[in-house]
Amino acid sequence: MNSTLHALHLAEFQECLKQSRRIIALVGAGLLALSGLPTFRGSQGLWKNFNMIDLATPDAFYIDPGLVWQFYAYRRHQALLARPNQGHFALAKLSKLKDKEFVTITQNVDGLLARAGHQRGTLYEIHGSLFDLKCTSFTCTFVDRGNEDDPLTDALDTYEEYESESKSKKQAKYVDSEVFRELIMPLDESCIGNNNKSSLELPEDSENPAASPQFTPTKELREDQLPKCPACGSLMRPGVVWFGELLPLRVLAEIDNFLETGPVDLILVIGTSGTVYPANSYVDLVRSRGGSVAIFNTDIEPEVLEGKIGKTWGFQGDAAEWLPKALACINMDE
Repeated sequence: MNSTLHALHLAEFQECLKQSRRIIALVGAGLLALSGLPTFRGSQGLWKNFNMIDLATPDAFYIDPGLVWQFYAYRRHQALLARPNQGHFALAKLSKLKDKEFVTITQNVDGLLARAGHQRGTLYEIHGSLFDLKCTSFTCTFVDRGNEDDPLTDALDTYEEYESESKSKKQAKYVDSEVFRELIMPLDESCIGNNNKSSLELPEDSENPAASPQFTPTKELREDQLPKCPACGSLMRPGVVWFGELLPLRVLAEIDNFLETGPVDLILVIGTSGTVYPANSYVDLVRSRGGSVAIFNTDIEPEVLEGKIGKTWGFQGDAAEWLPKALACINMDE
């Protein structure tokens, strides 16, 4: 795109932003790069030679909860080490403006938007959170929200796992990734291929994963070494949405309520293509009712970049770098 057209599109978007009263931000993994978090997409698709898709299923947890908990202990640890970037802070400030109705729908589970100061009541984590734990008992509804303890148990100590490799190897049995894959695949294929549109979709660009940078074997953990429910003593699980599971109905209902309360003037599509469910349904609905669409992503269709789609702008590159610039036109004073 030439610089003149680029400047024109930015000016048009900023004028639309200033005039908009009801705004939605739809956030994906593309916002995470500057925070240094692995996205487990493309070249980051493996952890210790396990494909993330193999581990993020109810069947995987049923077969080996210790293995799955080690994966999520690693992800929790990395998320706690990460820091919100300027894109997170820009959205957090936008959430506090008193003259706009603004909600953020995030597909990320890292908690960085909340740590950046985003208003809690208008932040919808449709894939759950790494820092929520849910009881696995059918008769118990206990949920431990916002638990940032690290480690959750002594056996899930990531410092011992990643920094004291030689000591761990002497003290623990290990799980072989190929053996586990042979166990999980007969159960998991139907789960991943679920056509129910309320279930978690596969990550964008999840094919062709490269080798994991973490080669330390995983430990074989007993259930009594894993997080337990303080209410009933049952095993706890990560409070995220796994492949094949329904998205949280309460959260979806609150989003639908916002959409039905009045027309949405603008939807920001940030760090995601917005082409898989439920993201595409929100974009399509806003557009069909006369709202505008602004896309901040590394991968944007040429027609959008060239301005050939009405009331739609595309800003190609790192979303975390684009957002502070694009949102700078409005008064961010709280």
